[in-house]
Amino acid sequence: MSDIATRSLPSALPPTEAELAAWQTLSRDEQLARYQEALEHPSAIRVSTATMADVLIAAKLRIAARRG
Repeated sequence: MSDIATRSLPSALPPTEAELAAWQTLSRDEQLARYQEALEHPSAIRVSTATMADVLIAAKLRIAARRG
C-alpha cells in the first residue's frame, strides 16, 4: 500500500482546486477504498481531548498557513 500522505484523500475541509480535481479523477470504488484506508489508518483511532471547535480552528490555521 502506498503512503497515504502522498495520495488524494477525503477531506473534512474544502479542498484546493488541485485536490478536488485529483479526487474527481478517481472512480467511485477508488474513492471508497481511500475512505476505508484513511479510516483504518492507525492515526484515525487516536483519542484526543480536543473539541470539534479546536480541530476546526487548527485546520483553518493550517489552511491559512498553506495559502500564505
